[in-house]
Amino acid sequence: MNVDFKARPFFLDESDIAWVQDCMKKMTVEEKVSHLFCILIKDKPVEEMAAEMDALGFYPDGYMTDVFPARKVKENFKKLQARTGIPLLFASNLERGADGICKEGTLFGTQMQVAAAGDKRWAYELGRVCGEEAAATGANWNFGPILDIDTNYHNPITNTRVFSSDQETVLQMSREFVRGQMENGMAVCLKHWPGDGRDERDQHMVTTINDCTAREWDASYGKIYKALIEDGAETVMAAHIMLPAYSRKMNPDIRDEEILPGSLSCDLTTRLLREQLGFNGLVVTDATTMTGFMQTMARRDALPLAVAAGCDMILFTLDLKEDYQYVLDAAADGTISRERLDEAVARILALKAHLKLHKKMEEGTLFPGDEALKVFEREDNRNLARECADRSVTLVKDTQNLLPISPKTQRRILLHVLGDKGGYHDPICNQAEYLAGLLEREGFEVTVYDASRKDLLPIGNSIESMTKRFDLILYYCSVKTSGSDNVSRISWTAPGGCNTPRYIYEIPTLFISVDNPYMLLDVPKVRTYINGYTPSRYVIDAIVEKIMGRSRFTGKNPVDPFCGLFHTRL
Repeated sequence: MNVDFKARPFFLDESDIAWVQDCMKKMTVEEKVSHLFCILIKDKPVEEMAAEMDALGFYPDGYMTDVFPARKVKENFKKLQARTGIPLLFASNLERGADGICKEGTLFGTQMQVAAAGDKRWAYELGRVCGEEAAATGANWNFGPILDIDTNYHNPITNTRVFSSDQETVLQMSREFVRGQMENGMAVCLKHWPGDGRDERDQHMVTTINDCTAREWDASYGKIYKALIEDGAETVMAAHIMLPAYSRKMNPDIRDEEILPGSLSCDLTTRLLREQLGFNGLVVTDATTMTGFMQTMARRDALPLAVAAGCDMILFTLDLKEDYQYVLDAAADGTISRERLDEAVARILALKAHLKLHKKMEEGTLFPGDEALKVFEREDNRNLARECADRSVTLVKDTQNLLPISPKTQRRILLHVLGDKGGYHDPICNQAEYLAGLLEREGFEVTVYDASRKDLLPIGNSIESMTKRFDLILYYCSVKTSGSDNVSRISWTAPGGCNTPRYIYEIPTLFISVDNPYMLLDVPKVRTYINGYTPSRYVIDAIVEKIMGRSRFTGKNPVDPFCGLFHTRL
């Protein structure tokens, strides 16, 4: 078995190792196979999930929760834990705050936002706040940080989820994020192996490509992963992303049709990650329900291959009974060798022992008491989020010297709202209404653009009629990244893009983007442009303070918001 229990990242003592070995001796092949799965808690009540799994004799080793009230998250975890005598891994996506696990969680800010604050301290605080608040619900594993490098501004899914397009910034910020997580007892998961941000497509929708040469990869993604592995990161998420240069380097005779993504490639996940970079921890696939995984081969072949290639856990199922049987059959016919099966289960158990979950279970402290939930009533973490927002909002350009604005000179505002009015798990029901309310309290008169109003359409209304009615045109853009789109761009309103910024030489125009930092690509001639990076109340508050001149812009660009184009700078 190629698992060194005493080495990084597990550092197990003899009693920990004995517990792992004792668990494995008692497990049947069926139990070991069921332990390879991490199941999503989302649409069904956990009681219904448990009944379905009991009927199959299926006892997965981990669960990832969707967002529920904190007390409900904890109750779900405890009910699922009660089904087994082995402590379970409970995971969540804590990328921008504990709002990724529960509704009360602090939305701290995207990874790119904390990088824009210009100090790695904020990456530590993001990791710490996520870890502290998630731990109060019983969670012990985070699918983060994201180590991807945002080198392609067309990529619709990395975007503000990553720290930067600069690899050194990604490295330094990631290390601090991990430190904050580990200090709060959370296992981290580095993603998305072997590295996203090069392709302009989304691995949710298609198997994507990291087009680095082997030398380029070693000096960028490889350097980052190696450093975080040496820092003790416990797990890695293998994504549905190909790295052709390394596949060919590892196997010079490989045919194009044989090149596989990290989630299915032994060359990438075993030879490169484990053997070359020295990773001894647990590897989990990215969601196997994604098209990027399923379009590589038949699912009955792909699930077993993921394990055989070096992945220790399978993330999510399509049909629980069917997926379980696929892997069980592969263990029976030798597609997944007994040694490989034991190695995967041993790593899962070793992670639990590393987190001391077995000892907490003996002590009755596996779940914190209800008093731990009081963390969500405190203001200190939210105050840090407010401060980070204030430091991160970035004035990209103001070539018309518009700022600050004042109700004395720009009283009448025409407000255009682009994209979604609510972000992913955003506590604001309607961002535009919130912004308009802040501006009105400042003394501005705000008219929200409505394409059904003929008096606001460009055709049929003279320039003079517009300049007499409005002193400022303000665009609030919340076009967020998504797991269902291959692009993250502005969709203008019919007829004829009637809401485009066409009056920039007649009426001062201000553009604010709180999601995608690359929106100058679609509005290059706008002369005053601000990036906020996160669609949160704290960011909107900070933006209003800054455009009113009461607070300085201190944010630093983590990426090139000009998209390498000359006319976006004008």
